[in-house]
Amino acid sequence: MLRLEDLFQRITRFISSSESADHHAALSVLFEILEVASRADLKSEILQELERQKKILNALHNNPQISEEALDAVLSELENNGAQLLEMNGKIGQHLRDDEWLMGIKQRACIPGGVCEFDLPSYHYWQHQSAITRRANLDAWVTPFLPLQNGIAILLKLLRESGKLHHFVAHQGTFQQMQGGRVAQLLRITLDQTLPCIPEVSANKYALNIRFVAANFTAKTSLYEHDVEFDLTFCSSQ
Repeated sequence: MLRLEDLFQRITRFISSSESADHHAALSVLFEILEVASRADLKSEILQELERQKKILNALHNNPQISEEALDAVLSELENNGAQLLEMNGKIGQHLRDDEWLMGIKQRACIPGGVCEFDLPSYHYWQHQSAITRRANLDAWVTPFLPLQNGIAILLKLLRESGKLHHFVAHQGTFQQMQGGRVAQLLRITLDQTLPCIPEVSANKYALNIRFVAANFTAKTSLYEHDVEFDLTFCSSQ
């Protein structure tokens, strides 16, 4: 879901542009979405998760600490997203696989420099159409994926909002915490963006380990040997 979320955000940005080069990038991302979304069980897993979230939230009715209006709005969104996914017929992205022109571009795009004008003159012609025409085509190719995008968006939103934020310090760039049976579906790490370090996470059911490595992109990875203050959120919708 995180991979698809990133891809949908990127393709939205590229399509909104009027530049031919950005629309070429959008098409490349579209092919990535097709590959990631090709898992046979993806649709059913998202539907199951939407249904699970509905059951969890329905149990919150009549809770004085919960806004009934806000709760009903989220439940309605979950219901609508589930209905849209159920209306998706066949394999996800089949409309692209049935388009020989697009599949020809996809095949050539795997070859370095394979979409030059002398390789794909029809694609070169498309790239020189108006931005309005190209954008309309891209919107038509992306639209069938929207139920998937919307379902993922609401699930990740609920998951991210489920966590409680904690403040920690990684002494000399390393941090370890025993889990004690705590289960997290997602970890969110936030730190001052001016710090020249990058968090690397490893975890199992017993312990969580975070090491901050120096943001040196020309040398071998090395530990950032300074104390790092950061916020950590354990997100779990269970």
